[in-house]
Amino acid sequence: MQGESTKRAAAGLSVVAILLATVVTLSIGAAIKHRCASGDWADGRQYRQLCYSDIVPLYLSEHLSGSRLPFLNPCPVSAGQQCDEYPVLTMYFMRTTAWLSAWTGKGFFAFFYWNAALLGLCALVTAWALHRMVGDRALYFALAPSLAIYAFVNWDLLAVALAALATLAFLRDRDGPSGVLLGLGAAAKAYPALLLVPFILERVRQRRTGGATSLAVWAAIAYGAVNLPFALAARQQWQRFFLFNSRRPPDWDSMWFVACNRAQGSTGCSWSSGLVNWLSLVTFVMAAVAIWWIRRSRQPNFPRWTFGFPLLVVFLLTNKVYSPQYSLWLLPWFALALPNPWLFAAFEAADVAVFITRFSWFGRLSRDLGQAAFARYGGVPIGAFQVALVIRALVLVACLGAWALASERGANRDVAPLLEPSPSGAGP
Repeated sequence: MQGESTKRAAAGLSVVAILLATVVTLSIGAAIKHRCASGDWADGRQYRQLCYSDIVPLYLSEHLSGSRLPFLNPCPVSAGQQCDEYPVLTMYFMRTTAWLSAWTGKGFFAFFYWNAALLGLCALVTAWALHRMVGDRALYFALAPSLAIYAFVNWDLLAVALAALATLAFLRDRDGPSGVLLGLGAAAKAYPALLLVPFILERVRQRRTGGATSLAVWAAIAYGAVNLPFALAARQQWQRFFLFNSRRPPDWDSMWFVACNRAQGSTGCSWSSGLVNWLSLVTFVMAAVAIWWIRRSRQPNFPRWTFGFPLLVVFLLTNKVYSPQYSLWLLPWFALALPNPWLFAAFEAADVAVFITRFSWFGRLSRDLGQAAFARYGGVPIGAFQVALVIRALVLVACLGAWALASERGANRDVAPLLEPSPSGAGP
């Protein structure tokens, strides 16, 4: 009895330590972004001081300062219909924080910090869920420099928290709640839908088709419950997220843009977005299948749910968009499926280099475009930014290789969560 009490006390201290570490990291992130929270960027501080955050300009561009309801009320004509470009759950997260900021009456500053507070809560939920699954390895998330620099750049931590809770529910053999959480995650950011693949494959491996069906059905129900009312009431506005992402060209941070820029020698990229969409899809599927086949040939009975890590990595490497905050998607999975400190440190170093060179080059680009705030700004050339991108991509390829080529003994040692799916379906 005393031993059990000691274990529980140690676990309690451990989770407190994890949460405190997360708070410290988030506080550093908030301090970095504080200089941009006022919305006064006339001096170019967003790039000069590396404090850029989408949260600040989108307060106006998404028309959240008033009472407009996303999707249900049209964008003002003067905006050129350029709003409601995020999924429903994220848009209404933004709408809620805008209402809260109106209550406190301080515009940009209040809007940023209400978002920071709720996104910080999402980070704490993620850290707690990871601790429940892998104990102290939750520090891979809690102390990550990527968490500090990207936590408050956009709203991805909402989807990250829902995906982490879905993984915890899955490992507790609660397939219905796991599916619901994945569906809600996909309603906030599309990527949690990808995790249905490894989770369903794991249930198939266990010959639990009922669990696989439950995951898929409940994910569809949750996603539909959030989206269907808006799809029916305001179809044109609701589908803007899908149209915007299908038509957008390769983004600055993607390997597609690097290739296009090197081939064309210009800042822009004239490649057809439709062609890139198809090439991205084909490359993604082929790479994912190849990595699956390599791992299965070495370890036929490997835990299928861990395939979530390489699936997300391949998606980021082959997709035409790798927004900087997308790195947050991977942090929980380093703790869950590839707890290799050397590869994690290499990824974090490369990610920080991308962060610095990206926004430094944006300042240089703004100078070249004649913006007065950057008249005497130096900044790094685009080549330095792209070198950082290529290094990060190579590190991620090395992570794929480490996962795919893991020996059975090493995989069992490194990927041993405190909660394992039980063949019988009886959760702890």
